[in-house]
Amino acid sequence: QVQLVESGGGLVQAGGSLRLSCVASGSIFSINDMHWYRQAPGKQRELVATITSGGSTNYVDSVKGRFTISRDNAKNTVYLQMNSLKPEDTAVYYCNAIITTHARATANYWGQGTQVTVSS
Repeated sequence: QVQLVESGGGLVQAGGSLRLSCVASGSIFSINDMHWYRQAPGKQRELVATITSGGSTNYVDSVKGRFTISRDNAKNTVYLQMNSLKPEDTAVYYCNAIITTHARATANYWGQGTQVTVSS
């Protein structure tokens, strides 16, 4: 079994910063691309940032210059550094990754989500 567990969410004032972490655990052989998504109340889930296994990154326009995605392959961990937070960043943030297990089964995994609330 594979699990993704996020942490680091919370309540912060506008202009503040938070750092989200997502640790993958279990019988992991390899991790491909890793992503952060978010879902605000009444809205569809949105892809926020992607980091490939080689370290290339991509961001949704609304967070470019403010958010940074990174990963530590030795720790099976992906991070999302969020700076200059705005009230519109308020959402549940989800970690997502395509993972191959030691049994060579590949599947798409999601974390349980962590709440980020930005007050104005």
